[in-house]
Amino acid sequence: MPKQIVINKQIIKPGESKEVNMNVYRLPTRTIMEIPVHVFRSVHEGPVVLLSAGMHGDEINGIEIIRQLLRGGHLSRLKKGSILAMPIINIISFLNHSRDLPDGKDLNRCFPGSQSGSLGSRIAYDMMNEIVPQIDLGVDFHTGGARINNYPQIRCVFKDNRNLELAKMFGSPFILNADYREKSFRLEASRKGKPVLVYEAGESMRFNEKAITEGVNGCLRLMKNLGMIDLELDPGPSLILNDTTWVRADISGMFRTTKKYGSHIKKNEVIGSISDPYGEIETTLKAPETGYIIGINNKPVINEGDALIHVGME
Repeated sequence: MPKQIVINKQIIKPGESKEVNMNVYRLPTRTIMEIPVHVFRSVHEGPVVLLSAGMHGDEINGIEIIRQLLRGGHLSRLKKGSILAMPIINIISFLNHSRDLPDGKDLNRCFPGSQSGSLGSRIAYDMMNEIVPQIDLGVDFHTGGARINNYPQIRCVFKDNRNLELAKMFGSPFILNADYREKSFRLEASRKGKPVLVYEAGESMRFNEKAITEGVNGCLRLMKNLGMIDLELDPGPSLILNDTTWVRADISGMFRTTKKYGSHIKKNEVIGSISDPYGEIETTLKAPETGYIIGINNKPVINEGDALIHVGME
């Protein structure tokens, strides 16, 4: 653990707690946009953990998870180590209820960023230079996009033993083997030797109580397993899913399913149907493999090729 953490020239020493701003950006109206970082430090050495949310402005479950952790008091009573909590990375997209930045770019495809690039590139650059060098590991919170409702899941790279070990400490209901994506925060942090887990749960712009509760408990389990807090928690047994596949629409129409996300399904079991709005055509959807439903598209009117049901296999 470093003797001091420095963010935007502000020093936080062991035993201190402080809210600082990663950087300051100006909007076209000259309004100042600040990205707060809540820093909690024990006097004793230990891991430095980043908890980040709001990379996409419409993914509010992660924001609520960190808000509850900030209010819960555990972060201010660390036995050892430090926590850097960033409830909203993408402030402007949060205000616009949008996944993307005003120029249409996805912030999570702007890494490692540039000091003189677009707004997203500048935020990514500051994350990589102000935050990542000072952490040992992180959890980045996301939700499903485009009305995809994800069952609580931690995504990591199984071939990296440390990734899988940390995912088991978190203890989400599902642990998915998920490769890195180019220009993502997780990939660029890994290149610096900093493992970042991605927690996916719930749906955009909609609170999901299970997603939030599992996220809060997962963070507390992780901190407990790292020796950072004293707390008795359910160990949170996880199902490890090595592979996933999407069931896609073979025709356009109206999609419906009686299956609940998180449920177990068997290969060739009927898991949904698509019909035209005139009652003339109807087709059934069958499970491509035996596994678990880890995500469902809640959009009833769909087009040919749309992703409808996400299936994870052990």
